[in-house]
Amino acid sequence: MKKPGSAPGTMVYTGRERDHDIRLTLIDYKENHFEEVVDVDDIWQMRLPSPDSVSWLDVSGIHEVEVIKEIGHHLNIHPLIMEDIASPNQRPKMEMFDDQMYIVARMLHVGDDGAIQEEQISIILGKSYIISFQELPGDVFDPVRERLRVGKGIIRKMGADYLAYALLDLIVDFYFVLLERLGTEVEDLELEVMDDPSKQTIRSIRTAKQTIIGYRKDIWPVRELVSAMIRDESGLVRKKTTTYLRDVYDHVVQIIDLMETYRDQLSGLTDLYLSSLSQRMNEVMQVLTIIGSIFIPLTFIAGVYGMNFAVMPELSWEYGYAAVWGIMIITGISLTLFFKRRNWL
Repeated sequence: MKKPGSAPGTMVYTGRERDHDIRLTLIDYKENHFEEVVDVDDIWQMRLPSPDSVSWLDVSGIHEVEVIKEIGHHLNIHPLIMEDIASPNQRPKMEMFDDQMYIVARMLHVGDDGAIQEEQISIILGKSYIISFQELPGDVFDPVRERLRVGKGIIRKMGADYLAYALLDLIVDFYFVLLERLGTEVEDLELEVMDDPSKQTIRSIRTAKQTIIGYRKDIWPVRELVSAMIRDESGLVRKKTTTYLRDVYDHVVQIIDLMETYRDQLSGLTDLYLSSLSQRMNEVMQVLTIIGSIFIPLTFIAGVYGMNFAVMPELSWEYGYAAVWGIMIITGISLTLFFKRRNWL
């Protein structure tokens, strides 16, 4: 934990404990050239920026502060950027530092075990280079790497700003995947509430609402981030790229609308669940009330003839017992028919 009052730019890793090795991958490309170096051994041999090409350095792992500090020192990264990189709980944002644009986003994707993985992705955009820092090995950027390898589309013809757009676009696209999964869960919960709600149902609804709150915290600021990139006046983001960034902005707005829709649906499901419980309780109380209403007069009759007075005319009557039973049966049947005619049964 970083001590209060520490000097600006003090690097202290505040994320979860990690034990994997930091891995560096360098991609250098232009329209007719592509070179990829995996597991870069010596960062001091790297030349960023490259004079006539676009370079992308991807750093996987930020838990070894001294290594990250060495990378930042060699690549001339602003100390405040390095401080934020080592603190992986940053709000998604875009900030300018001299001739570098610093972008923070939350990368959400489904892991191999089916669980949702969440981590901070930090992107530093320079004139002809990108430096990305992520917490864990594995990411969502393989489609971009493959497009760079095969030279598909216009990605090799564009600059580093287009590469930053491509990375952000992939991050946002995976938000759609997660929301589609959440939408299926909401539909299943809706059917469950309508058919046979239980205590587990309301727990599942509460969990889904907490998930949306987490997504909301991670995704809402992305709209502001992309908007700031579109309005950038530093020259790092060219006008051609802003056209594509506007498409990302539209996708983020769609995702936010979906989140709000799902949140409203879950709130409605909570109300529906409570109404369902109330209805079931009312039905039980109705049945008990009807049963009580039928047996009250029968109890009255039985109570009257259960008294032990010496002079009771019916006590000496030969058919008194059968007559009382007959009256009780007729009374019970009459009340039952009456309740059925009123549709109370």
